[in-house]
Amino acid sequence: MDAEISLQVDGRATTVTLDTRTTLLDTLRDRLGIYSPKKGCDHGQCGACTVLLNGRRINSCLVFAVAQDGASIVTAAGLASEGELHPVQQAFLDQDGFQCGYCTPGQICSAVGMLDEAARGDPSYVTPNRADGSPPGTAGGSPEGTTSGSRATQSPELPDDEIRERMSGNLCRCGAYVNIVAAIRQALEGDQVGGHTGRPATDSAIPQSANGMNQPAGSGTGQIAGGASQSGVNRPSGETGQPG
Repeated sequence: MDAEISLQVDGRATTVTLDTRTTLLDTLRDRLGIYSPKKGCDHGQCGACTVLLNGRRINSCLVFAVAQDGASIVTAAGLASEGELHPVQQAFLDQDGFQCGYCTPGQICSAVGMLDEAARGDPSYVTPNRADGSPPGTAGGSPEGTTSGSRATQSPELPDDEIRERMSGNLCRCGAYVNIVAAIRQALEGDQVGGHTGRPATDSAIPQSANGMNQPAGSGTGQIAGGASQSGVNRPSGETGQPG
């Protein structure tokens, strides 16, 4: 049985007719030609297919596309804004947070979603309870710019064990975990590395036009030059031009 659905993918509206059994991952890759989400295990265990669905990270191999009619989807290829890499993308380049690059688009999307979750105060398995009742991941008390009882929207405090736990659903068979953690820390803190001035990833969040969330002005969903539509990071043309 076929059905017609409408999606907004990386800021672009599209309509596609497909078999109702088609996963979102197969729709993106096979029907829409968007190859940054990768098919690894096809069982939701490796995280290579991670995308942002309505602002939240998901394993796209586990959801049916027909159930996402009208949804907004951001892949790693849609995180850049007006030719400028997302802070997480830039941090992965600066910190060499990859080797073969196959898992990198999923790692990047997962990191962006994870930082957004942490900024909202969502706890992880290793988040300690706060005696003062403040949201997990914050310094305690009411963060500047928030009111008592509201969720934090400032850059969260995330020790390395928190980052590792929150990213544990994304596997890297090359073992680049140390540099992945360093990249996420750079994006979180807005450090300057390699001549690039960083900014906290939670300041840029996810492009507004891609998911309808309230984000700072100027956020967009422009494509990245070269092979970025395949890998989500800015690499010379030819290196990532073929579907993975």
